[in-house]
Amino acid sequence: MKILVTGGAGFIASHVVDRFIADGHDVVVVDNLATGFRENVNPKARFHELDIRDPKIEQLFKDEKPDVVDHHAAQMDVRRSVREPLYDAEVNVLGTLRLLELSREVGVKRWIYISTGGAVYGEPKSMPVREDHPIEPLSPYGATKHTPEHYLFIYRALHGLESVVLRYANIYGPRQSPHGEAGVTAIFSERMLLGQPCTLFGDGSKTRDYVFIEDVVRANVAALTNGDGGVFNIGTGRPTSDFEIFDLVRKALGKPDLEPIYGEKRPGEIDHICLANERAREGLGWSPQVSLEEGVRRSTAFYREKLVRQGKIRG
Repeated sequence: MKILVTGGAGFIASHVVDRFIADGHDVVVVDNLATGFRENVNPKARFHELDIRDPKIEQLFKDEKPDVVDHHAAQMDVRRSVREPLYDAEVNVLGTLRLLELSREVGVKRWIYISTGGAVYGEPKSMPVREDHPIEPLSPYGATKHTPEHYLFIYRALHGLESVVLRYANIYGPRQSPHGEAGVTAIFSERMLLGQPCTLFGDGSKTRDYVFIEDVVRANVAALTNGDGGVFNIGTGRPTSDFEIFDLVRKALGKPDLEPIYGEKRPGEIDHICLANERAREGLGWSPQVSLEEGVRRSTAFYREKLVRQGKIRG
């Protein structure tokens, strides 16, 4: 089938593109390269450097007429959403709605929408968090990522557009950028390898649910044929603290004596969360397979090799 992947030059979606192509699908990638990288894009995909808000996207939909849209593109910086809520909504709500309208016009059959399990729920009332937990986001980002879920329900009811919502936990693995607020595994790995200090915001006890990229790819593959109309957490159900991640990275890199420094807690961030995945097990046939220890080991090896290739460290 023909699949249009938005944000396909980014960390997560580029891995999804690779798998779709390996499975024999015809893949079109749209990315404005604001946070993605051209070198991440599989050479067998047709790449269009476009913002999802660009009027040219209309002609692209008319020319390609995809069967499926896998929508990863987003404004995903929590702190920026707090500073610039209008921009956050323009990209995450209006940009997504524009794609939905174009999908309706050209006859797209199915949508896979990437939401967030780390921001839509707010501070959990119980853990692990289930999909029916109250939606009480603490940042504009959480609100704007949740809003399109309602539109998908409407488009399914009014226009017959099949859809699957994947609420990601914290995803990590090779290709994740060490720059920006997300991706502590990547950040810690590169900083430790370069001999730079690592900062934990708060006291290091904040917890998240970490899922390895390979497992997330499998969830997208499952969503191509399963789970129509469903909303699914993609998580492990296991909370892991910032300090635990720091500790796993330093041990994987053979630097067990390194210590972090501590900074102020960042606004708009929740303290603790992990996601229940029973619904994904039942509706998608999906469950995480890669342990945190194995995932961190594979991730740190990637960053070591990357820095060696760049000549920044010795092999």
